[in-house]
Amino acid sequence: MVRLSRERERATGRRVVSVQPVARLAVPAGMRQPLGCDAVAMPAEFGPRLLERLPRVGCVYEDGPRWWWIVPADSDVALEWPPSTFYSPGAVVPDAVREPVLVHRPDGTVPYTPPIPLYLALCRMAGAMPSWAGAVRA
Repeated sequence: MVRLSRERERATGRRVVSVQPVARLAVPAGMRQPLGCDAVAMPAEFGPRLLERLPRVGCVYEDGPRWWWIVPADSDVALEWPPSTFYSPGAVVPDAVREPVLVHRPDGTVPYTPPIPLYLALCRMAGAMPSWAGAVRA
């Protein structure tokens, strides 16, 4: 349902976007995107530390102030990404300082970083509580 809603927004142009997209992250030739493609951006200072900590890393790009991680489409469903991040449906890069460059390519043919380990690592680095870790009511 989320994907259909987003496709309708794109087709009708009803979604308000404050800045015009400068670039769309393109996965390297020969890679498959069976689950669609979104991206999560974070401050560049987190990038190298995350590369070391995650068990599997997909395609990662940097545009100067941010690093962009390719995740499967709709990886924002039911997740509240930390405030220091930016979630981009369709892997659109708005207001880029320069064209994003690939800094990491996985060995396989799929460009994705698994979103849950990425989300948990980003929450930890940002000092944010995962959205499902709130108080449980009886």
